[in-house]
Amino acid sequence: MKDTTSVLTRGLTARHIRFIALGSAIGTGLFYGSAEAIDRAGPSVLLAYLIGGAVIYIVLRALGEMAVSDPVSGSFGEYATRHLGPLAGFATGWTYTFEMVVVCLADVTAFGVYMGFWFPDVPRWIWVLAVIFFVGAVNLLSVKVFGEVEFWLTIVKIVAIVAMIAAGVAVLVFGFGLHDTGEGVSNLWSEGGFFPTGLGGFVGCFAIVMFAFGGTEIIGITAGEAEDPERTIPRAINTVPVRIIVFYVLTLAVIMAISPWQTIGSEGSPFVQIFEGLGLGPAAAVLNVVVISAALSAINSDIFGAGRMMYGMAQRGQAPAVMGRVSRSGVPWMTVIVMIAALLLGVLLNYAIPDRVFLVIASIATFATVFVWLMILLAQYRSRRRMDPAAAAALKFPVPFWPYGQLVAIGFLVFVIALLAFDADSRVALVVGAVWLVLLAVAHRRWARPAHAARTRTPSPHRPEVTER
Repeated sequence: MKDTTSVLTRGLTARHIRFIALGSAIGTGLFYGSAEAIDRAGPSVLLAYLIGGAVIYIVLRALGEMAVSDPVSGSFGEYATRHLGPLAGFATGWTYTFEMVVVCLADVTAFGVYMGFWFPDVPRWIWVLAVIFFVGAVNLLSVKVFGEVEFWLTIVKIVAIVAMIAAGVAVLVFGFGLHDTGEGVSNLWSEGGFFPTGLGGFVGCFAIVMFAFGGTEIIGITAGEAEDPERTIPRAINTVPVRIIVFYVLTLAVIMAISPWQTIGSEGSPFVQIFEGLGLGPAAAVLNVVVISAALSAINSDIFGAGRMMYGMAQRGQAPAVMGRVSRSGVPWMTVIVMIAALLLGVLLNYAIPDRVFLVIASIATFATVFVWLMILLAQYRSRRRMDPAAAAALKFPVPFWPYGQLVAIGFLVFVIALLAFDADSRVALVVGAVWLVLLAVAHRRWARPAHAARTRTPSPHRPEVTER
């Protein structure tokens, strides 16, 4: 593909941003990973999602404060560079890219699992390979095509979840021969209590719960291509609490009220399992279409987010210059190709360890995700501390609960990283994460820092701006 410019285009409307924000919170973590979280904590996972959601809201408000004030393509990678230093910005940008690759590996793995509902005899890696090339092709088109694809995939997810909640409530109230109405919602506490696995199980589920919210920070990435970031970003972020309550807490509460939590396994989506178990085969098939749509949406967003982050780093000299080149349709095409190549690793993992691949990938993704959130909070905290009272008062979208909300959120995220050490499958995430950060420090010292010094000594050309389209 011929590149002609280094300028992104503002092609994402308010409708696109709103539904990208919605879709970012409704993905594989809910449809597939929630089964693992339920298995660890039982009904108390509902409280874990509320706590985790509150922390994510604080993270997104911190990001929103910076994004509304300065909507740049590099987003929090740029903010970390500016407020925490070049090394922090370099580590944040590349760790986010790493996060998107790893999360995307989980998403393509889940896609292969979902397709196994209809084609159990087809090897999972074949579906993984097919979806990588399909979504990669979509991302090579214009940003408006990406926005439209996300819009319609999110519509499918929202309609299905609302319908599932309504159907589940109807089953709980009227029974229809599928549920004993005399039991009501007692399954939420009658099978060993609300905390059936104890405090250890409740605390242990947070790694999976926080993985579910990974990707919500893409709201900040979209600011660089939003037509009206001062209006669209706050609206998108402020809907996060409602989304968490409706799409996570209420949905999973209905699922566990219909069926005891012990019956919800980790094979496939709990949404599909519930309706299959109730004898509603066609409904299960329809829901499988929905979870497939959710996986496609998540993969689409992952490739978009990582691509725009690499583009922003290329503009700052923290990534190869070729990643800053843009096609005629305004897409940083080289970054999309890099993502597709990286995701081919998912094909090998699903061929080699199909049974354990999701949990291992999810744990590594959790480490990378939480690290990025910590950098967002620290960058915003440093930014606000440097402001004089007049500048702080002039902020158009200031964070709430300043500064205590930020401090509590930072402490909680450090706690989540420490939790990874207590599980054999997730412990590998700490090892991988530590090695990754050491490699980034070496790369910055040997490559990025000398390049930055050369750029500061030599007058650089005018930095390209994001244009309207």
